[in-house]
Amino acid sequence: MGVRPQFPQKPGRRRPGGGGRGQARSAQGPDSHSSPAPDPHPRPAPETLTYFRRALEALKEAPETGEERELLIQNVLKELETQAVALATDRMGSEMLQELLTSSPPGPLSRLFAALLPHLRSVACHRSGAHVLQSVLLQLHRFSGALAKKEDGDPETLEELVLKLASEVRDALVLYSGDTHGSFVVRTLLQVLGGTILESEIARPRGPQTLDKQRPTAREWKPTSFEVPSAFLNCLQELSSCFLKDISVFITDKVSSFCLQVALQVLHRKLPKACTCLCDSVIKYLSTRNSAADGSPLLLFLRDQTSSRLLEQVFLVSEPPQLQSLFEEHFQGQLQTLASHPIANFPLQRLLDAITTPELLSQVFEELSPALEAVLAQGHPGVVIALVGACRRVGTHQAQILQLLLEAFHCAEPPSRQVACVPLFGTLTAYEVYYGLELEEDVPSEHKMEIATARPLGDVTVPGSLLLQHLLHFSNLSPVLRSLTSMEGPQLLALAQSPAGSHVLDAVLTSSTVTKKQRRRILQPLKGHYVALACSRHGSRVLDAIWNGATLGTRKEIAAELGEQDQELMRDPFGHHVARNVGLSTFLKRRGDWEQQQGAVAKRRKALSTILGD
Repeated sequence: MGVRPQFPQKPGRRRPGGGGRGQARSAQGPDSHSSPAPDPHPRPAPETLTYFRRALEALKEAPETGEERELLIQNVLKELETQAVALATDRMGSEMLQELLTSSPPGPLSRLFAALLPHLRSVACHRSGAHVLQSVLLQLHRFSGALAKKEDGDPETLEELVLKLASEVRDALVLYSGDTHGSFVVRTLLQVLGGTILESEIARPRGPQTLDKQRPTAREWKPTSFEVPSAFLNCLQELSSCFLKDISVFITDKVSSFCLQVALQVLHRKLPKACTCLCDSVIKYLSTRNSAADGSPLLLFLRDQTSSRLLEQVFLVSEPPQLQSLFEEHFQGQLQTLASHPIANFPLQRLLDAITTPELLSQVFEELSPALEAVLAQGHPGVVIALVGACRRVGTHQAQILQLLLEAFHCAEPPSRQVACVPLFGTLTAYEVYYGLELEEDVPSEHKMEIATARPLGDVTVPGSLLLQHLLHFSNLSPVLRSLTSMEGPQLLALAQSPAGSHVLDAVLTSSTVTKKQRRRILQPLKGHYVALACSRHGSRVLDAIWNGATLGTRKEIAAELGEQDQELMRDPFGHHVARNVGLSTFLKRRGDWEQQQGAVAKRRKALSTILGD
């Protein structure tokens, strides 16, 4: 088995020739550098934008809640209803509308919604207007119990307006789903109809930043799910059948495919039978297309940029029997080929992520396990990490895959080399390369501790960190624990200060299979390095986690060491935070009070652990 220089990594998904997900699909013509065509949408009057800006400034000064704020928003939106379309399709107007909508009561929101609906196509397919429609839809969770209530003077309820929007989208689903901007509206509508805001959609920023560049992220204020009327779920069911009518478009078109992927996720949570039906239709359609010379037609689509993304989602929402059938009918005997492909390895990772049964894992493990080193050498560590994650989740083949990893990184034999597995796994580097040894084909050399302890820790990669985090939750992780306990203080400090490596120590602190005694032995070398930890962006977070789980005696040791350099801590932005968390000022000036406070904290933690059965 030859030694490869270093296992190459591909930290992000790269597809040949692919641009961004939201990139427009139309090619530029020969006049692409000429002046842009005039915007056909009406422009808001300058005085309207000025009024709007002043109103937002007044809103920031108003109380966060209360009648005064609500009245101000109602007056502003009422004033601007007649120019709703012009504002929504203007960049500055769109930004300000989105900001205002986050605090809007249901009445003004419904009236703005009603003003936009007659111009749905021009607004939804506009780069700024689409964000306003999304913002309107994403406010509905705040009024989930009052969607059917009609405000005084409102012609329609919010529920009726959403259903009207859904009806228009349903009648032209291919058009809206295939538009770069309209597809965002369709995806948001699907989530609202299902009362489910997906994490992937929450994390994505919506439109341009606000004027003060401080737009709160969606994660801060949107829930994961909320109650919706039965009419919404019925409409979601109807929309799912519309996907079936034009399944070929939603499978092959890159932008439209995103809408089908979101539909699968929402249906999986709310209407699982409809989700299964849609998955079956996707598989059936792909299975009848061009046949691959080496097996199922699906193998061809796993190598395609667009359809592979869709198949990833199909794998993740499939029920265990459905996933088992998919594997046996289409992928069995082809996993190593898929693992080596630059695109197909990604849907393979999702297939591994979806495995929940020992039967399927055994079949997949038997086929993939002999090729671990080859897969790593090809630069696809995500496949190996997904397989290790499946072993952790299902609880089988853990000892086998750990042994195979030791062999892949050339540290299984002689046994003395196993103590080096953590640096090797973390850096995704073979033993000989990590320690700068010559290629040894016959008899590998013994591990030399003096050389290992003198070598600084290499750069821990994100895939390497994920691999170690999974392994630290295995039921038997002896080689990993021995390797961690053999690390010297500077090496462990480097691990804690590393952006990726710090999460390895998080796993040490949270794993149920690492005992308290083992945890103390691993962390002991950090004694004497607490100040360096506290003054590091990532190390300070690790020190906080250590502190939160420490006994009173260990807390005294940490505080005493930090107290020796309290001035340095107070000058450092991260150290200042740690000093405050530890109560360092009280520790140095009023030791008795500090011990009393920490003793009370320890008692509360012990009582809570007893209640929780920990």
